[in-house]
Amino acid sequence: MHTHASFGGIFSHVAATPMTMSSAISVAHVCVNHRSDQPALDDVTLEVRRGEFLAIVGPSGSGKTTLLRLINRLADPTSGDVLVGGSNVRDQDPAALRRHIGYVFQGVGLFPHLTVAENISITPRLLGWDAARRISRAKELITLVRLDESNMDRFPDQLSGGERQRIGIARALAAEPSIVLMDEPFSALDPATRDALSQDYRALHERLEVTTVMVTHDMLEALLLADRIAVLRAGRLVAHDTPAALVRAQDDAFVQSLMQVPRRQAERFSAFMRGQPNG
Repeated sequence: MHTHASFGGIFSHVAATPMTMSSAISVAHVCVNHRSDQPALDDVTLEVRRGEFLAIVGPSGSGKTTLLRLINRLADPTSGDVLVGGSNVRDQDPAALRRHIGYVFQGVGLFPHLTVAENISITPRLLGWDAARRISRAKELITLVRLDESNMDRFPDQLSGGERQRIGIARALAAEPSIVLMDEPFSALDPATRDALSQDYRALHERLEVTTVMVTHDMLEALLLADRIAVLRAGRLVAHDTPAALVRAQDDAFVQSLMQVPRRQAERFSAFMRGQPNG
């Protein structure tokens, strides 16, 4: 299991995040207004450091996926700036930008008519990699995501849900991106598969030294996997800190309520192990 880079962070509400040379992603005063009274994002500023694993959490409708989509220009801000690698995404071609950012979807989204190897190789093919290099990379990634090379010629409907999600991760990593975006990547899996795959991905994150931004509804998953957690509520960033700092936070009732969920789960499990009835 990984250890977080900084367990001694001091909790703050909306952290002032200076844009530094170590930033992989910088979001500065971003607003997204749809046709409603409530903005999807409201003056959000945060920094994702190179090599960091950031989890974005919050209730449904808080702006989590909108924030993720801004990074690879699946959406554009109404105002404010999003920088990737120091360059404003507005100045970059969306297609070219996305080819260098891995994206893992909740529903995997594998092409059913393509083999596993072909699915993994989609972005490298678009980038002009030759066939030998594509095949070599697909074999390498199959091994990295703990599947056998015998799966290379299979089709998605011949795989289990967990196997398909592993292929989705391999596809996101195929073109050697420096950034990987993940939108509820493990939510459709059974608990055992979800736990194994999330831990395997965290190990890959460290081994490949990528920057990961993951949206999740699961607070315990965020606490166990992330280096830092960004908490959104009604489009506003209300906290951005290390897991340990958020667990210790006492000055924000909303953050405390989120932290109570894994705490109650741990207490119920502890009571169960002691033979006490659930209450």
